[in-house]
Amino acid sequence: MDIKSKIILIYGPTASGKSKFAVQLAKKINGEIINADSMQVYKELKILTARPKKIDQKKIKHHLYGIQSVKKDFSSGKWLKYANKKIIEIRKRNKIPIFVGGTGLYFKSLTDGLTKIPNIPIKFRNKIRNLQNKIGQEKFYNRLIKLDPKINSYAKSNDVQRSIRAYEIKKYTKLSILGWFEKTKKIFNQNEFLKIYIDFPRYLLLKRISKRIDQMFKAKVINEVIRFNKLKVKKDKSANKVIGIKEITLYTKNIGTLEDTKEKILIKTRQYAKRQTTWARGQMQTWIKLDPENLNSYIKNLS
Repeated sequence: MDIKSKIILIYGPTASGKSKFAVQLAKKINGEIINADSMQVYKELKILTARPKKIDQKKIKHHLYGIQSVKKDFSSGKWLKYANKKIIEIRKRNKIPIFVGGTGLYFKSLTDGLTKIPNIPIKFRNKIRNLQNKIGQEKFYNRLIKLDPKINSYAKSNDVQRSIRAYEIKKYTKLSILGWFEKTKKIFNQNEFLKIYIDFPRYLLLKRISKRIDQMFKAKVINEVIRFNKLKVKKDKSANKVIGIKEITLYTKNIGTLEDTKEKILIKTRQYAKRQTTWARGQMQTWIKLDPENLNSYIKNLS
């Protein structure tokens, strides 16, 4: 395998050690690291989003970290545009681009292209969601199959979110989501990618998540959230979705104890890690799976 011609992708759940692995890999193969985490783009949220340490960023060049104000949204389309530009820049320096992060949609947009489905009005989307709530998933799915007979390859009968998404797209655009996928243009060939998924055992991952949360509070994450709130970010902005913003904000208002706050953040982070793992199982079946014990040996064996 000629690794010098590859674009390397490293995905893993939060706290799986993917950033450290990426730095070690970059040292070995003369690479530069590109962020593929939707929350690490925000410059004002360094601690809460576990941005790579300054010492690591000095050792290896990092890109697309802390580039966006929390007052503005950052779309997958915008990320993809920046990512493609960085690939070209890094390759011109005869270095290898290494993407690392936990946002599955970013990786999918890079490997498969970004599907340009028209924006669907929120009122229309709510109407479809209310219909599903009213009649239940079984009847709703039956209606979806009649509306879009081949949709079972995208949405299974128990997949509520995909069922709703497929229904609203077909109803609003008159074209199946599968049709929109077919229109999507891929920028790169699949053989240009080296895809690595860090498959961390759940019991070990939960311990690492708990340790990370303790480290965040030692690093004065409360002060970071206080500064964030002083910016008066609009409620509809994506930065408000960062785990810990809501919980720590309530704590600063004397609602709940510090231990309660940590526990709430821990629960949400565990749930997020589970969603990341579920995404990988469904979307990354062909990726190279590495458990944490094999990371160092994998790097050593690279030529």
